[in-house]
Amino acid sequence: MTVSLYSATVPGYLQVLPALLGMITKAEDYCSAHGLAPAELIGAQLAPDMWDFAKQIRAVVMHSGTALHGAIAGELAPELVDPPTDFAGLRAMIADAIAQVDAVTPEQLNALSGRDTILRFGPRQMDFTAEDFLLSFALPNFYFHASAAYAILRMKGVPLSKGDFLGAIRLKAKVAA
Repeated sequence: MTVSLYSATVPGYLQVLPALLGMITKAEDYCSAHGLAPAELIGAQLAPDMWDFAKQIRAVVMHSGTALHGAIAGELAPELVDPPTDFAGLRAMIADAIAQVDAVTPEQLNALSGRDTILRFGPRQMDFTAEDFLLSFALPNFYFHASAAYAILRMKGVPLSKGDFLGAIRLKAKVAA
């Protein structure tokens, strides 16, 4: 089997993004069950110099659907606006990212190989090929921020397991006997 740019990115995004929706539901349930204000989890950080849970979710969204569409366009200049401060808003951001990822076709993504993608942060510019942008920058950042979001909730006591992070893993289909 040949690994394509599409198969190296989209299935992983579509595995972890819905898992994050489930984690947010568990976080919301935890707040209700323990009388915690949602801000206790949404504003929580692993360390003082790290982003809080809401900003981790914003980064997950940026490094998934937004990154794919930036690679297709050949340029991405993300605006780091403040993320929502409620669970419903964070869920909506992830749902939008899922829709963005779902909208990308294998043909669109696989045709990007060798094409330029420019990432701009204010005056800073980083030049990539599309595949290097997605595989060496966006995808590692996606998993880093998804892991940080998971770790924040675990640190705050939300009863999550590794399975909550992994989501629906892709198993080989069984052949009927």
